[in-house]
Amino acid sequence: MAKSNDSFQPRPEHKFTFGLWTVGNRGRDPFGDAVRPQMSPEDRVAMLGEVGAWGVNLHDNDLVPIDATPSERDRIVRSFKKSCKENGIVVPMATVNLFFHPVFRDGAFTANDPEVRAYALQKTMQAMDLGAELGAKIFVLWGGREGVETDACRRADDAVKRLREAINYLCEYSMDQRYGFKLALEAKPNEPRGDIYMPTTGHYLALIPTLDHPEMVGVNPEVAHETMAGLNFMHGVAQAWEAGKLFHIDLNDQYPGRYDQDLRFGSANIKSCFWLVKFLEDVGYQGPRHFDAHAYRTEDYEGVKDFARGCMRTYLILKDKAARWNSDKEIQTILKEISADSKGIPKGGKFSKKGASALLAHSFDKDALMEKRLPYERLDQLTVDILLGAR
Repeated sequence: MAKSNDSFQPRPEHKFTFGLWTVGNRGRDPFGDAVRPQMSPEDRVAMLGEVGAWGVNLHDNDLVPIDATPSERDRIVRSFKKSCKENGIVVPMATVNLFFHPVFRDGAFTANDPEVRAYALQKTMQAMDLGAELGAKIFVLWGGREGVETDACRRADDAVKRLREAINYLCEYSMDQRYGFKLALEAKPNEPRGDIYMPTTGHYLALIPTLDHPEMVGVNPEVAHETMAGLNFMHGVAQAWEAGKLFHIDLNDQYPGRYDQDLRFGSANIKSCFWLVKFLEDVGYQGPRHFDAHAYRTEDYEGVKDFARGCMRTYLILKDKAARWNSDKEIQTILKEISADSKGIPKGGKFSKKGASALLAHSFDKDALMEKRLPYERLDQLTVDILLGAR
């Protein structure tokens, strides 16, 4: 166990969060039953307080059973709020489970049955009520069942229209209730459906400008989901950030071409995780660093604590490595050289008639441009040296 004066110990300002469903994951999979006993939400909060997390996030039914009566719901919420206060844990994000119950077998907001679509809206509004009561300001929407196994079931553009209609409705509900939610949309290419309608962060970034209240809606990219699609996760995060739409982020790890593994952060693709952490720290991302991952099925709950500590510790180690990379003299010299400005050369930038005329009239020396070195092999090896502790 790390010492108390360890510089890689989590602190509240790091904003590390875990879902109730992550540390409470019992290790059940499609081929085997649970290996860990049921743990109450209060005990999960106590565990997060023990390992040094800042916050806990939840689906509605992680806390309140789907068929709970109003009095049961209020009793459960009171007990949970008390536990959060006692353990110094906040609730920055809430979400809704629209994928577990069989009623959502054909989707929720995109289902063919109008009654299912209406029930999905009702359930989501109630989840927003719960999140607001717990103090959450971010509400995530993951459409795990919003997809198909066969396109014979509906036209895909009808599904997009239904999804847009639902998001617009929920934005209006948040405004009417004065909740102040930011809605964060989470993409995934497949699983549990054969194909999910919004498979990547880029798809959602294209949808958001078509909404009635685009200023309220952003994205919640997840490492595993973009990696399942074979994409560079950091690039998607960067586009979301540049668009002002990175409202939340799900950190875990994943091997490409596999099912959704939700591995401990940094346990599979350490260099990819490094570039992600470096980007988030360089741009000054201020949102929660949420770990949507779970411990190996081999672990007991002491192992779950090891898993949670490992997620946070790896992030902080990579944050330290990023600072070393940024301060490395050789790296910074190379970066300066490859981006050096040539005086007197007309450039692009903001268009003007004068600038365009100068650019069209200039004669570029292509051979001289080709002589400039681009030592990316050296840059990459210096990165590896830093990551492996050889520099």
